[in-house]
Amino acid sequence: MLMSEALNTSGARNAAETAEAAEAERLTNDVIKALKTVYDPEIPADIYELGLIYRIDIGDDGVVEIDMTLTAPGCPVAGEMPIWVKNAVSAVPGVSDVKVNMVFQPPWDQSRMSDEARVALDMW
Repeated sequence: MLMSEALNTSGARNAAETAEAAEAERLTNDVIKALKTVYDPEIPADIYELGLIYRIDIGDDGVVEIDMTLTAPGCPVAGEMPIWVKNAVSAVPGVSDVKVNMVFQPPWDQSRMSDEARVALDMW
């Protein structure tokens, strides 16, 4: 292989990796935007800013796995909120499936809230 061929191959590989990274970043940002459309009905802030989303894992195949919690285990919408999350994220282009896992460890507390949520809730 000539040096110019090696550089072209390497450049094509780097371009493909850069495109994949850009697509992964776009998909992550779009999933977060979708999560920000889901609100806890008892608190006027979205679940992402409240810190209810513990983990987002996006596979190469477009499968999104989310670990989330609730502000309290006895939340009246405990059975519905994971469905809302799944529906919101499923609508994101590039997502092939969504798995929502409800977790309660570590327990949620107000320290998980973003500054944006604190401002919205006047909790400074």
